[in-house]
Amino acid sequence: MFDKLIYYFEYPFVRYALITGVLIALCSSLLGVTLVLKRFSFIGDGLSHVAFGAIAVASALNLSNQMLLVLPVTVICAVLILKTGQNAKIKGDAAIAMISVGALAFGYLLMNVFSTSSNLTGDVCSTLFGSTSMLTLTKTEVILSIALSAAVIIIFLFFYNKIFAVTFDEEFAKASGTNAGNYNLLIAVVTAVIIVVAMKLVGSLLISALVVFPALSSMRIFRSFKSVTIFSAVIAVFCAFIGMMISILAGTPVGATIVAVNVAVFGICWVTGAITSDVGN
Repeated sequence: MFDKLIYYFEYPFVRYALITGVLIALCSSLLGVTLVLKRFSFIGDGLSHVAFGAIAVASALNLSNQMLLVLPVTVICAVLILKTGQNAKIKGDAAIAMISVGALAFGYLLMNVFSTSSNLTGDVCSTLFGSTSMLTLTKTEVILSIALSAAVIIIFLFFYNKIFAVTFDEEFAKASGTNAGNYNLLIAVVTAVIIVVAMKLVGSLLISALVVFPALSSMRIFRSFKSVTIFSAVIAVFCAFIGMMISILAGTPVGATIVAVNVAVFGICWVTGAITSDVGN
């Protein structure tokens, strides 16, 4: 087994996939805790559907670099979801459902009408569930992923105290002079960036799992925001690495395997948390 892994590590595309996967998981977990606590975790699911629609438009326009269209469209929709969700007539969950379902439907429609590929089903499945092969990650995409991931991590660390305040008590944060609206906007935009970066690896339907599962697993054991965030990052990186190793050895789809490992780890954390709670009582 180890000889096989060493053999695969000699190929650049395997190293590219590992680097990208670990960075995506790390960034997703950092924001995942905030999104789960704010009961806004489905924004990842909604934005991933928006990104799917943007990819369909980029394919119809035959753009060589789809990121030039997908990233700004997803960021704009993140802002729209945030603003629409604050509307008294359209609550947050309804805004996400409205935008995400619409984008998913129009995206699939455009891929059918303007498709130039002979394997439309394969293209759709690859976009929805992630690439079945690690060969699809190029050096340029890895460099872009590293740059965007580094930006996300720096932003999170720099604004950690403000994000903490807005997450736990938005009204108190406003009363203390913090512009909660700006920081909510920052969270939404950064989430959109992560969604776009993760599309290639895990697909639009599985991205929200990278956001939700590490945070929920960590919350089963820890209680403080800092501890939950740190352990969530550890779980996310571990699951991404192990999932990709299993994918290499077993030949399974990368995204689905990573999510399956996350589900297994959540089960372990749930049992551990239950045992710890019983012992404490």
